[in-house]
Amino acid sequence: YAAKIRVKADGSGVETSAVKMSMNPFCEIAVEEAMRLKEAKAASEVVAVTCGPEADGEVLRHALALGADRAAHVVTPKDAPAPQPLGVASALAAVARKEEAGLVLMGKQAIDGDHNQTGQMLGAKLGWPQGTFASQVEIDAAAGRVRVTREVDAGMETVSLKLPAVVTTDLRLNEPRYATLPAIMKAKKKKVDKLSADDLGVDLAPQLEVVGVAEPPKRSSGVMVGSVDELVDKLKNEAKVL
Repeated sequence: YAAKIRVKADGSGVETSAVKMSMNPFCEIAVEEAMRLKEAKAASEVVAVTCGPEADGEVLRHALALGADRAAHVVTPKDAPAPQPLGVASALAAVARKEEAGLVLMGKQAIDGDHNQTGQMLGAKLGWPQGTFASQVEIDAAAGRVRVTREVDAGMETVSLKLPAVVTTDLRLNEPRYATLPAIMKAKKKKVDKLSADDLGVDLAPQLEVVGVAEPPKRSSGVMVGSVDELVDKLKNEAKVL
């Protein structure tokens, strides 16, 4: 959704009240990949999971409308600090064990915090192999393995992981489908299990302290130059980059 980002007056974070939330794009790609695996008979059930306040249930309903069979919501108090990667990883690990999951698909990072930590922490907590930044996922059910093509700085890397495993999704893995109106209506009747941190025996207390949040300084307006020589002069004598 289009939204104007505003920093809170006290500099403690970003103002989110009265802002309509949507699913993290990387996580939406993970939901789409899970649905494709189920449609290919490589998975028997898709369970969507989130960790956050009651309002986050709307995002779970979107996952159900995309085709997930059911959902689990680790609910945090409305006035509690936003869960941080370590806390979310702990909650997801507890749910994965409870559900006896065979594969966890999740976005490589959230586009608000951009931490890119939760998937790796989840793999470590579960003791499962992990394939991050996936651009292709193939299940070999007979061998009990998943083949993941990863996007790395040098190009593409392919790894074979023993299941169960954790896979984090990148942009080029797929293009998510749109939820149809009948699917949206049907999603309202699907089951959502509500859990608390106490139910799972995990600690969601923040481990990091945000000292302050501030908007970046406004950029000064550009300057039109009449020639290459004038441009070089300004870069050399004013900008001091040459």
